[in-house]
Amino acid sequence: QVQLVESGGGLVQAGGSLRLSCAASGRTASRYAIAWFRQAPGKEREFVAVISWSGVSKDYADSVKDRFTISRDNAKKTVYLQMNSLKPEDTAVYSCAANQRWGMKLNAQYDYWGQGTQVTVSS
Repeated sequence: QVQLVESGGGLVQAGGSLRLSCAASGRTASRYAIAWFRQAPGKEREFVAVISWSGVSKDYADSVKDRFTISRDNAKKTVYLQMNSLKPEDTAVYSCAANQRWGMKLNAQYDYWGQGTQVTVSS
């Protein structure tokens, strides 16, 4: 079993940056692929980025490609989401999720979720 806790959200102006962290706990936490999803008010939760357990493979939603970078430090059991050039449309609750299989992009494919962290981008 894996427990996930996000941190790093906040209020930032358009064009600014934030780094989110997803701390995982559990004996096998470093063996899970970790993804970031986000949910804006009135919208469905959407895939943002995913990283394999080794950190070698990464994938991004088109809307964040070239602006967001996902990385992980398995010694710290932490996955990061560096968000640059933020836009008002990036405003959402960001959640991390864990799956033993790589490359999943649907909510229902993830077994474990954190509680989420709010990111608000002002114009």
